[in-house]
Amino acid sequence: MVIVLLGPPGAGKGTQGERLAARLDVPKIATGDVLRAAVRDGTPLGLEAKAAMDRGDLVPDAVIMGIMGEALASPDAAKGAILDGVVRTTPQAEGLNAQLAQLGRKVDAVIMFDIAEDELVRRLSGRTTCDICQRPFFGREPGEKCAVDGHAPEGTLIRRKDDEPDAVRKRLTVYREQTSPVINWYDTHGARLVHIDAIGTLEEVEARVMKALQH
Repeated sequence: MVIVLLGPPGAGKGTQGERLAARLDVPKIATGDVLRAAVRDGTPLGLEAKAAMDRGDLVPDAVIMGIMGEALASPDAAKGAILDGVVRTTPQAEGLNAQLAQLGRKVDAVIMFDIAEDELVRRLSGRTTCDICQRPFFGREPGEKCAVDGHAPEGTLIRRKDDEPDAVRKRLTVYREQTSPVINWYDTHGARLVHIDAIGTLEEVEARVMKALQH
């Protein structure tokens, strides 16, 4: 299955994506991860992306979707993939569909994680992030050391400026403006769109996701 995850920052789609990927035994593919890998490996598309970033420009959708297509065509994704943060705009949804069509595949389900704005502001304004691996933590303070093994050097937790309450509300406004058309696009293009209540324990939300996919 190819499953697209949608949801505002702080909704927990990244964590749920990891759990879902483990359940289905498929990789979780995030735009940032495959983009960094392509740049690191010096692939042709990776070099295009690096050139754009070096100029201070946004990486064009066509380049990102090309890199995504390469990831989806890899043997690791033969049984499917969980796509986290891959689709944020309608052109990206169209580009992903085109890449999948070239592989003879399609989006099997779109999972939308729903959560109230006040809860998101509360969550994100209490979030710290490792300055090395970028892993988010909740309930931990800036200056503490990251608990994830494998760092060289060890990471330190920081609070990002865009996690301050006012910045979070601005991010959510941009998210709504971008994502509402994406939801409508999938709704009118025959994709199976399911809404999940993202409030609850990890286990409760995971159970809702699995139940929705089984119907």
